[in-house]
Amino acid sequence: MLLPALGAIFEQAPYRFSSAGYGLLYFPEILGAIGSSLLAGRLRRRFGEAALFRTGACANLLALACLSGAFFARGGLAYGAVLAETIFLGLGFGLSNTALNHLTAALFPEGETRAITLLNAVIGGATALSPLLLRGLGEPFGWISWPLLLALAWIILLRAPVPALPARKASAPRPWRIPFAAALAVLFYAIVEGSFGSWAAIFVSVHRALPVADGALALSLFWASMTATRLLLGAIPDRILSRRVSYLASPFGIALCFLVIPLLTGPTALVAAFAAAGVATGIYYPYTLSYALKAQPESSTEIAGLLVGALMAGEGIGSFGLGPLQELFRLGTLYRLSALWALPLLALAWHVSRSGGTRPVVRDPAPP
Repeated sequence: MLLPALGAIFEQAPYRFSSAGYGLLYFPEILGAIGSSLLAGRLRRRFGEAALFRTGACANLLALACLSGAFFARGGLAYGAVLAETIFLGLGFGLSNTALNHLTAALFPEGETRAITLLNAVIGGATALSPLLLRGLGEPFGWISWPLLLALAWIILLRAPVPALPARKASAPRPWRIPFAAALAVLFYAIVEGSFGSWAAIFVSVHRALPVADGALALSLFWASMTATRLLLGAIPDRILSRRVSYLASPFGIALCFLVIPLLTGPTALVAAFAAAGVATGIYYPYTLSYALKAQPESSTEIAGLLVGALMAGEGIGSFGLGPLQELFRLGTLYRLSALWALPLLALAWHVSRSGGTRPVVRDPAPP
């Protein structure tokens, strides 16, 4: 996602978005996420996985077009273009990511947890590169160059083949139970992720008055360390390192990072602390998703869509909420208070991993 990487740019001339205005930019993302979660299962049943993915890709292209338009605008027009970008981003990410998670779960039924964790590691890796590439390309060409290159990549992906799953006999949609605990866990986790990811560059470059490059590096290393954690833990068998132990340890690391970051002022310490936050948050979402899919494998599209929607909604809340709240509290104080998210995250992880880990996994002869 490009908006966090552009946060420090949008708060400076010639855009000068306020903290409250910058936070509000993430609100349409919540609407897009809700729309995508409602549409995903229906689109997949009617048109198939390829159509679901390509619809999401088209929405991502529209988002990048709106963001590119903001480069040439100023004031309210630029702000409106970025607002439009976030709603298309929520819709596009929700649909395409739902399709990818469903395909991964169906194509690798015996190694579902590892495959989903590695998939999300790849997504996180791409996110980690954005701030660095944005800055590197922005020096000679302007920041618009990176959105345009991303748009070209999505156009290429639209032409790429999507793996076809074995056909199933036509039947009425099966009833499925909403995994409330998993959805809440993802929602609360995403608020935490949004609080770190969407405000890292601003905390370092604006609140600590350090160079923009330091803010970009802190944001990149947050996503990079999250990616590395997912790659590492996704490759380690459960018999060597218990998946449940790692899952339950994550909220403790999250709380520690929220408490430590406001105490730091130097660039090296801040960059290292945001990298540690990436490690702490790395596996919470993919593990929650995996437990939920294993509990109801016959409804993987619906559950993946619901949890991706919860992820995007939480990202929007975490990113949007910290903006207006800065009228009352400093960002460092909000970070300290955010350590309390560890309590529900731990309780929900305990419940999800207990029920999801002990429930027998029963799959149809053909993947859904």
